[in-house]
Amino acid sequence: MGLVIIFALVTILAGFGTFSALKNKNVLGLVFGGGTLLVFGWFTVMTILHSGYPAAH
Repeated sequence: MGLVIIFALVTILAGFGTFSALKNKNVLGLVFGGGTLLVFGWFTVMTILHSGYPAAH
């Protein structure tokens, strides 16, 4: 349960960072922010699907 919350928070922050980099035309920030958004977003979705919400025992 805690892992899903941490992954979701990182995903949200990466989304804000990617949007900010896009707005400022920062290519390197866009690449790293977008990569982080994709990877942690995928981890968030798969952790919710695998463990369930709330966590199934």
